[in-house]
Amino acid sequence: MCTQESRCREFLLSRRSIRRFREDPVPDELIEKALDIARFAPSAHNNQPWVFVVVKDKEKLRKLAEIHRWSKPILGSQLAIIVFSDSKISPRSHLVDGSIVATYLWLALHCVGLSTVWIYTLEQAEQIRNIVNAPEHLMPVAIFPVGFPAESPPPRPRKQLSEIVKIDSF
Repeated sequence: MCTQESRCREFLLSRRSIRRFREDPVPDELIEKALDIARFAPSAHNNQPWVFVVVKDKEKLRKLAEIHRWSKPILGSQLAIIVFSDSKISPRSHLVDGSIVATYLWLALHCVGLSTVWIYTLEQAEQIRNIVNAPEHLMPVAIFPVGFPAESPPPRPRKQLSEIVKIDSF
């Protein structure tokens, strides 16, 4: 029997980090749908301290792909979405809130049939801000190269619950 729980479980467990993309154009409607879903992420005091920058310009994508050795998947993507958190709106919680909305975006892209991988950004914040002319109070939390998958990796191993769950104390 197919239940909501089984559908949700199947959806969440089917997400993969995709680093190779097909050359097919990504419809703007799919990006808009994913961003519309992501904006419903929770945040402290409902401040919503985030901004999304959709990067389509090939030169900017090339520069983003060069920020570190793990950012190369950006080169093969049709576009990238940078998630910024705003330290002016939420000085104490913007990084946590930005991480939550980035996770929502990651899952929302999967929901609309697109693929991505989380590109780490915190150590390259100034460089990333310069590429897209973002003000200093915006912190890039993640870059998501986006496209249709050109690979289908198997699930990665996970630790057993007994290794990571403690009840009441260590």
